[in-house]
Amino acid sequence: MTPRDASGSPSNRWSDLDRPPLNGTALRRALVRQGGLWRQVDVVQRTGSTNSDLVARAADEELEEGAVLVAEEQTAARGRLDRQWTAPPRSGLFFSVLLRPTEVPVARWGWLPLLTGVAVATGLSRVAGVDTALKWPNDLLVTVGDEERKAGGILAERAGDGVVIGVGVNVSLRADELPVPQAGSLALAGAANTDRDPLLRGVLRSLEDWYGRWRSAEGDPVAAGLQETYAAGCATLGRVVRAELPGDRSLVGEAVAVDGDGRLVLATGAGVQEPVGAGDIVHLRLA
Repeated sequence: MTPRDASGSPSNRWSDLDRPPLNGTALRRALVRQGGLWRQVDVVQRTGSTNSDLVARAADEELEEGAVLVAEEQTAARGRLDRQWTAPPRSGLFFSVLLRPTEVPVARWGWLPLLTGVAVATGLSRVAGVDTALKWPNDLLVTVGDEERKAGGILAERAGDGVVIGVGVNVSLRADELPVPQAGSLALAGAANTDRDPLLRGVLRSLEDWYGRWRSAEGDPVAAGLQETYAAGCATLGRVVRAELPGDRSLVGEAVAVDGDGRLVLATGAGVQEPVGAGDIVHLRLA
């Protein structure tokens, strides 16, 4: 019997021919190599959250650094502050990786989400041919028409002696599928390539490269070239923004720098520069 969805239409992994499934065997062949970072690449058809799954596995299993878990569909994906992230099956890249930067001081691990942002933006720009920008601390932006829209996000969670980093990127999402009007996708931004296989390979190779540089520099963002590269691609810098901080506080100022700890530095109207290490950032206008 052919499986059918709620509308009665045939439903299987090839039901949307514009969104072919990922080939786990081919991805492993391309990414897992002797001496490389990626040790195993698993592709599942459906799960709640790749981050939750990999955090649990890191605690319960002897997982090596470099484990990658990719889902064709997530039903309980989370962004920052446990916000829900929804997207149709096979419409994006939804994956998590396990990293254990034991040679890097824990005080510098806060750079990992920013490093991942640089790696994702770099990999997507190379393969998809679309300009991307970073919104501090963990959003990927694209331009749709003349509007700046969020097309992806990054979530980092501690997992024992390591960190699980989750990435979600809207690839082929169509205008009528957007969860909110402010969302975007690579396709809507005019990407030259929306084939998820080479996109995922490009992103993971870029992440391996940037992580290797940062780890070799013992987490020093200047020596690794990370601080300079992040600042160059950060759409938040030079803007007047509102930082919505823990404790129902907010702070308005011009974003003038990302400091050595990965914090966003705001120049306020009182003439004070204040670093922000956590919080939601709302872009108000160019300075």
